[in-house]
Amino acid sequence: MPPNDKRIDARDWSLLVVLSILWGGSFFFNGAALRELPPLTLVFLRVALGAALLLPLLRMQGIGFPKSWADWTPFVAIGLLNNVIPFSFIVIGQTFIPSGLASILNATTPMFTIVVMIAAGEEALQMRRLAGVALGLAGVMLLRGWGFETRPGQGLGILLCLGGALSYGFAALAARRLLKDAAPLGTATFQLMASTVMMAVVAGVVEQPWRLATPGVATWLAVLGLAALSTALAYIVFFQIIRRSGASNVMLVTLLIPVTAILLGWLVLGEPISTREIAGAIVVGSALLVIDGRILHLLQRGV
Repeated sequence: MPPNDKRIDARDWSLLVVLSILWGGSFFFNGAALRELPPLTLVFLRVALGAALLLPLLRMQGIGFPKSWADWTPFVAIGLLNNVIPFSFIVIGQTFIPSGLASILNATTPMFTIVVMIAAGEEALQMRRLAGVALGLAGVMLLRGWGFETRPGQGLGILLCLGGALSYGFAALAARRLLKDAAPLGTATFQLMASTVMMAVVAGVVEQPWRLATPGVATWLAVLGLAALSTALAYIVFFQIIRRSGASNVMLVTLLIPVTAILLGWLVLGEPISTREIAGAIVVGSALLVIDGRILHLLQRGV
């Protein structure tokens, strides 16, 4: 049985770091691909290629397909709330606001998730978790700063990204209620397959992608990275954490994404790290410890 969304063990903390790297890259891949592709077409390619990459693994593991509409219903619901709505909202939002601001807004996901879980009666109100998430958001804002240029439509972009974060909260609730014992690989594949069908209709009606010019190599590489790393592999890790540590805890990854993005920039690109960014990372780390609860428990025992 998975824990009841209170504490995370060492293995799942490691998986959260891996997931933050995989999903953190999605903002970069989105930014690169949006130069030549419209947003809904990009989302369609992301989920379709992600599903295609997972299907051979599904066959190798001997996992069968859902046999009836009732069996498919949970994956359709998860695909809508976890892929179609948030991916579309965030990618469209990124056409109005910078990737850095989008990642900050994405970090509101744990707060929305906790609120949704409490409103649905799935969790009790825990001041420790609320305080930890608020502290984490403060750390993320300190990490990124507020030095973003003003762009036309920025307000709409912010609202869309917040809408995506809220949708992730409802996806966590749906995953908790509908996918208690589902295999992570099967869940990842089936929800991406359902999302592919939905996005094929939406992108086909709105953007008619078959009329678009053929994108360049750089764009296809960004789409492939988005599908293989930030979608297919990321969702295997995502549903593994949900199964072991619960739906609310896995959403803490959005607090880690800005931290890992800055560290990757330092390690891979040689970008300098400022004192403000170090302070922000410390605040985020402290927030995660507060949310986890072990440190507070040890301090209470010591007292």
